[in-house]
Amino acid sequence: MMPAETGAETGAAPRFNILIVAQEGRLAYEAALFAASLRASDPAFPGRLILAEPQPGPLWPEDPRIADPELRALLTDHFGAEIRPFESRHFGAEYPYGNKIEGLSVLPEGEPFVFFDTDTLITGPLSQLPFDFSKPSASMRREGTWPQIELYGPGYGEIWKSLYDRFGLDYESSLDLAQPDEYWQRYLYFNAGWFFHEDPKTFGERFLRYALTIRDDPPRELVCQQLFPWLDQIALPLVIHGLGGARHTLPEGTLDGSHSCHYRMLPLLYAREGDAVVELLERIVAPQKVKKVLKAHKPIRKMVLHGQGRKVRALFDQADLPRKEQAIRNRIRKNGFWMR
Repeated sequence: MMPAETGAETGAAPRFNILIVAQEGRLAYEAALFAASLRASDPAFPGRLILAEPQPGPLWPEDPRIADPELRALLTDHFGAEIRPFESRHFGAEYPYGNKIEGLSVLPEGEPFVFFDTDTLITGPLSQLPFDFSKPSASMRREGTWPQIELYGPGYGEIWKSLYDRFGLDYESSLDLAQPDEYWQRYLYFNAGWFFHEDPKTFGERFLRYALTIRDDPPRELVCQQLFPWLDQIALPLVIHGLGGARHTLPEGTLDGSHSCHYRMLPLLYAREGDAVVELLERIVAPQKVKKVLKAHKPIRKMVLHGQGRKVRALFDQADLPRKEQAIRNRIRKNGFWMR
């Protein structure tokens, strides 16, 4: 394959690779849904879909590789994905979110990439989006999950500044001055459900270094803060800011909007996503070749193939959803439909 071209060189949307993490269990089936949605929504996508697969080792008590040969064949032969192995040297089963950091090592050096969490559907042609890969960014579909401010502890500003100082980064230029002081949205914070850059080696090495430093030698201002499961999202804004990125370097409403949906769990998808997302999900699972493999996964079998998802959907007014996700989850559980 020819090296990825940039939009600046061609005058067109740049070619790039997509990375997701796939391993035994739920993520493997989500990877198949992702691949099917990419093929349906962007059939002319010119880049590579690469699945980073962790390999057995001391950090995994069980083999994390995808065991089902039919599922592997569906991913590679039918959907054209490449499964590439990587070794978990720093995180593994104790912090599986670290796969998105260590898995960057499987990508071709110097070729632009977009990482997606596996629990995502592609809903529009990614190849037509005007990525500027020299200015990385990440998902702004997030809540103020970190830090959690203690009564007598340091505030948002002191905590975040300690991290910028630790890595020699300019703190002041990261702030959104339209937001009030000590309000969480003033400080650069992303969901790690997607992110992009022009070079996975540069991005991945910095991401790993920052994450390990925060984990193993955090600034004293973090003494009251819980680092897990938020470690990747603590390090990510520092990486993006340090590489010249920002909050919105891609048109708003494209990723996490017209072109992708980070649904998290299938019951949540049916509860809160738009009709077009639900219809896409049901359409990509319908072909017999796909259905016969994916029905082995209980949430796909029950939610999509047996129609329970439509019953979940009927519990909610999608134009007037509960403000908190936990309330949505609780209603689904109360009616006996929750699964993951």
